[in-house]
Amino acid sequence: MKKHNFSAGPCILPKDVMQKASEAVIELDGIGLSLIEISHRSKEFVAIMEKARSLALELLGLEGKGYSALYLQGGASLQFLMVAYNFLENKAGYINTGTWSSKAIKEAKLLGDVLEVASSKDKNFNYIPRGYVVPNDLDYLHLTSNNTIFGTQIKEFPDTKVPLICDMSSDIFSRQMDFSRFDLIYAGAQKNMGPAGTTLVVVKDEILGDVSRKIPSMLDYQVHLSKDSMFNTPAVFAVYVSMLTLQWLKDLGGIAAIEEINEKKASLIYSEIDLNPLFNGFAKKEDRSSMNATFTLTDESLKDTFDEMWKEAGINGLNGHRSVGGYRASMYNALPLDSVGVLVDVMSDLERRG
Repeated sequence: MKKHNFSAGPCILPKDVMQKASEAVIELDGIGLSLIEISHRSKEFVAIMEKARSLALELLGLEGKGYSALYLQGGASLQFLMVAYNFLENKAGYINTGTWSSKAIKEAKLLGDVLEVASSKDKNFNYIPRGYVVPNDLDYLHLTSNNTIFGTQIKEFPDTKVPLICDMSSDIFSRQMDFSRFDLIYAGAQKNMGPAGTTLVVVKDEILGDVSRKIPSMLDYQVHLSKDSMFNTPAVFAVYVSMLTLQWLKDLGGIAAIEEINEKKASLIYSEIDLNPLFNGFAKKEDRSSMNATFTLTDESLKDTFDEMWKEAGINGLNGHRSVGGYRASMYNALPLDSVGVLVDVMSDLERRG
């Protein structure tokens, strides 16, 4: 039976990407060797890495604009620390919109002063703060564009005079925007790009090298750039699958094409949440994420029935995070619209049974 994968991550990937990746594990492009047994210094993998880096910049509209792309390890969690190591000299600003923002703040505090410019913690992170003032004396302002756990998403980014850094782990490549407004973007691959194991970092070259501290080699963006993203052995399989996924997105029509599809998916699920009296949306309507729809039952006595229904329909990964409870439908780029339709049908059927 076909599974409809709403997992928050690692998550669904395009079927043809999975097919090509599985073939490469057996043998890469007819070379007589598996992808995962060739040298990362081989001409075959060097070409893969170069294409993966180039596709990222091309899709974000940053090619030829003074940006570089890296594929690193350690997930977004290591980026929380790397960002501070490379850019925090005196004081940094953070917008706290959830669990991952809080973790980023914790790591930055190890290296300098941190100003929490705004926070939505007072309402369990169910909204995006607005109306805050960004001081001009910050080394940088850090934001999290999409909050996987709470189902909120920043729709408008602040205009600042300080460098803008953004964790885009759960909505990278999902919607159009002017990415040149950001000085550094990072994203774990396991949402919209590939399997867990690699992290995309896109950085404006000119902002590097200004801190006075000595940076450990593995945490220094300049070191990784000097070695073309292969200072240490990269996550070969994860980079390869990310390259395939980015090529899939390009062939589809790029971010503009996938944004249109994502908007249809989000509209479908949120319409049902709002119209069906058995469900409540968690996030404020104006801040709802197009990637992660969070919702709860209005009558918890229906939980066992609803859980049985969606599981029988072949739905996977719908349980919400413990911080919110209820349910979370993660609708990343590769999730088909018809999968959302199946979930909506189950929700409607629950109402009809009542």
